[in-house]
Amino acid sequence: MKLQVPIVLMYSRLVIGLIVILLSIQHIDYYKFISTTLLTIGLLTDIFDGIIARRLAVSTQKIRRLDSAIDQLFFLSFTLATYIQCPDFFKSNFTKLAILIGIEGAAYLVSYVKFKKEIATHSIGAKIWTLLLFATLIEVITHCQSVTLFNFFFWIGLITRLEIIAIILTLKTWTTDVPTFYHSLKLRKGIEIKRHKLFNG
Repeated sequence: MKLQVPIVLMYSRLVIGLIVILLSIQHIDYYKFISTTLLTIGLLTDIFDGIIARRLAVSTQKIRRLDSAIDQLFFLSFTLATYIQCPDFFKSNFTKLAILIGIEGAAYLVSYVKFKKEIATHSIGAKIWTLLLFATLIEVITHCQSVTLFNFFFWIGLITRLEIIAIILTLKTWTTDVPTFYHSLKLRKGIEIKRHKLFNG
């Protein structure tokens, strides 16, 4: 029963993602308000599913891997829905978006080549970038444009993806919840690291 709570919260993001795509295709009234509300609810489930899992002592590697995969699908769903609504923004920023997609793919490729598993580092930088992604999507959904915030999102995205690649290359064994590159160096030396009991591990 304990395990069902975070699982339900995680899978609710898949449902939310599907709903927002369907709403976007239909070009319904009040789409901006509804989609930003759903995006906010989804982000809250992302925050609290991990906290609840750790509180209930059911935060296993399997759960952390599932959480990472669902997060990707959730934000991809909102990106697709936003593209349907605001295609000009994506055309204008095609190069930067392609670079982000490329380096994200590179991070996953490095992880699969080295460990035969996907990324689940849940680094602090990745969490910050997720919040920037949330804010950028809100701005684009609302105004169909973003300049300063998008550029900030772009550069932080590059930095955090490069850190994740560095973490993966540094680790000797596949590990979840590595807060920073510095912590990966400690793990490589066999030194136990401290993880925040609410946000990591």
